[in-house]
Amino acid sequence: MVGMADRKTGVEGVDGGVGVTALLVAAARAIETHRHDALAQDVYAEHFVLAAPASAGWPVRIRQVPDGDADPLWGRFARYFGLRTRVLDDFLLESVRSGARQVVLLGAGLDTRAFRLDWPPGCVVFEIDREGVLAFKHEVLGGLSATPKAARVPIATDLRADWVAALTDAGFDPAAPSVWLAEGLFFYLPTVAETRIIDTVDRLTTGGSAFAYEVKLEKDLLAYRESRLYTSTKRQIGIDLLGLFDGEPRPDSVGDLAGKGWTTSVRTPFDFTRLHGRGPLPEQNDALEGNRWVFAHKRPV
Repeated sequence: MVGMADRKTGVEGVDGGVGVTALLVAAARAIETHRHDALAQDVYAEHFVLAAPASAGWPVRIRQVPDGDADPLWGRFARYFGLRTRVLDDFLLESVRSGARQVVLLGAGLDTRAFRLDWPPGCVVFEIDREGVLAFKHEVLGGLSATPKAARVPIATDLRADWVAALTDAGFDPAAPSVWLAEGLFFYLPTVAETRIIDTVDRLTTGGSAFAYEVKLEKDLLAYRESRLYTSTKRQIGIDLLGLFDGEPRPDSVGDLAGKGWTTSVRTPFDFTRLHGRGPLPEQNDALEGNRWVFAHKRPV
């Protein structure tokens, strides 16, 4: 993911910085997959976790967690990622059913949607991320003989580089409707980088396109320092999420999109917990309180 080269805590790729958070999300998806009431299925997720030295000892089933769902990290936080996966799966599939045939995953990480979702004919999934992350994913999925269910186009580039040229050179057509996803990306970006991506997505899209992403309401991150979710994550697997988040004031990306002709909807994760009957609910000193999921649709000109 963009903006993290100076914050790495280990080697390049999936064993340092944001790469380890990608493994955290994969572990959460693996745990969700094996639940009897799973909201999302990702049969590949556990293979990423087991293949990377940084995560080889992590649980991939809730029964491997001593406290089960009472564990703040592998219970509540993992359930959050399972819920997020389901909600964004639904958004992408709804968008392609409405006519988009180009899917762009920004900071794709260990996303396997090209392999696990049932795409309509003619869909192309563009995955943009650093070379090391995509190479690791290719190695693991190749070992499983995994076959994508849509045309999959990995684009090995940093989002700080000229990824627009790389995307269009790979066959992306700005004149055709598209759907974009920035899942768990903007937390880590400086304000200028988030604003640039918002502007670029608008410039590369036509009417009928869609965009989903996650943001965190601006507040003092130190207020979350004692959150059970964050302290448990740091204690159990050594990831200081607050140290990875960018501390700059956040831009009004929702307002920017609305001003550019997009219809936007901002929801809390708890809205979808209530909708699906599963997932995290608010608690005291809640690190998830400020998380927002944004869904945007570009109006025809």
